[in-house]
Amino acid sequence: MSERVGTGAGSAAATSENGTSPVPAADGTPPAPAPDTATAEPVGGPETRTADIVPGPGGVMTDEVGVVTGELTLRTEFAAGQVTLRVQYREADEWYSVTGGRVALPDVSGLDAVHGVAVALLHRPEG
Repeated sequence: MSERVGTGAGSAAATSENGTSPVPAADGTPPAPAPDTATAEPVGGPETRTADIVPGPGGVMTDEVGVVTGELTLRTEFAAGQVTLRVQYREADEWYSVTGGRVALPDVSGLDAVHGVAVALLHRPEG
């Protein structure tokens, strides 16, 4: 018998010999349903990448508050086939959507490349 780690916090579900049918745990607890890995979101929310940036003199335009300047953190999120760029003042709690910072991305494997391009475009500490 093999063991498959579930998506819940620390949960594990056993599978049958052929690896297809979940079986109850030793204590009789029914197994959690397996997520559809083709469409399931990562546990805890969207897949993200972050980087500290200092934008150029024009700052970064956001949908919620307009231009933000100074020391920022850029977060690139992948969820439901879409990438969204957000920024926050370093160490702040609020995140703001970058204006025009949304694009379709068919697979999460492209997230690192998109994040790298976003950082390269927005991080301009020398002006």
